[in-house]
Amino acid sequence: MTPVELSRTVLRAVRSAVDQGELSVTVPERAVVTTPGPGGCGDYATNIALQLARPAGQSPRRVAEVLRPHLARSTGVTGVDITGPGFLNISLDQGAVSVALVRRILREGLRYGHSEALAGQVVTLRIPYDIRAEVVADALVRIIGSQSGRVEVEHGEPVNLRPVPAPEDPAPLGLDAARWALLHPAPHGRPRITADHLVQRESNPLFRVRYAHARTRAAVRNAADLGFTSEPGPVGDADALLAALADHPRVLGAAAIPPRGSALSEAATAPAPALALVPAPQGSTLIDVAPAPRANTADVAPAPRANTPHATSPTHTTHATRPDAPSRLTRHLLTVADATLPFLLTVLPRGDEKPSAAHRARLALAEAAGTVLAGGLSLLGIDAPDHL
Repeated sequence: MTPVELSRTVLRAVRSAVDQGELSVTVPERAVVTTPGPGGCGDYATNIALQLARPAGQSPRRVAEVLRPHLARSTGVTGVDITGPGFLNISLDQGAVSVALVRRILREGLRYGHSEALAGQVVTLRIPYDIRAEVVADALVRIIGSQSGRVEVEHGEPVNLRPVPAPEDPAPLGLDAARWALLHPAPHGRPRITADHLVQRESNPLFRVRYAHARTRAAVRNAADLGFTSEPGPVGDADALLAALADHPRVLGAAAIPPRGSALSEAATAPAPALALVPAPQGSTLIDVAPAPRANTADVAPAPRANTPHATSPTHTTHATRPDAPSRLTRHLLTVADATLPFLLTVLPRGDEKPSAAHRARLALAEAAGTVLAGGLSLLGIDAPDHL
């Protein structure tokens, strides 16, 4: 169950309580769900009871007690606890969570993680005439575009994006390796322009990412040869991979809530500057970026909209506007790849073993991992070959 789906589950619980006459309130349009705060428990928490207490004419805790059994009966919910003044802490069936995540990735395909978090916003990039600055700006155009934002690129002073220049011309590496070499280090880091980016071995980060993607595609082909296809289902021993895949929308900057304890949760909230973000001016000339699909983010707390030309707060909805967004994405793809490769050893039947529901579920997860890797590489402007 995704945060958006859980938000809708909370609203259904409210509607059920209203229909049965236990609450006399207008069902709100959205319910905010977050990771539990200090003193909380479970996987997610919601303050819906505090939100409804005044219109219901009851204390927040009493409203929470009314909603608790309605939530507890919801599919995928294994427990509901009340903490503090009336926070509802929700524990989920992790099997159901993983199935919902895989289904979502396979349904959305390469656009998984895209959202409208930056709809109506424009980022102005002022860069020097430098190859690395051009490549970083191009990747930011793609990433911000995935969140429905628009980017205007200008050259000249004063610049607001000046990554450390490459020590030499990266063109001999070829397009894909050159882009990775320029994007993988943080903007303040010095890129390495060496043939190490071309070797096909584990020490090459780009190779690991592309190899993991190619191996997921090979698993799908091999499964077809064995006469079975993928079907999402509960998968054991894949926590690291599931956490990495669930992190993807947040790494891109979507208004999504990371799973508790996910590998990138602390790094993602670390303070960092963001580029200037303002409402798009009418009649402005913007770089043309492919429009992102409408994402169901209405039930998640919206991104604050900046109305001044100052840097925005580094919240989870503005990660896409950080100058280091491309390098953050490369590191995230490495996390996905490093969790995918050992998992692939368990996907296909061995020896005389017959394909089972477990194999179909594992194949679906592998296919989802490949989709995330391909989508992330695409945003970096790097090809994801099916054969490597």
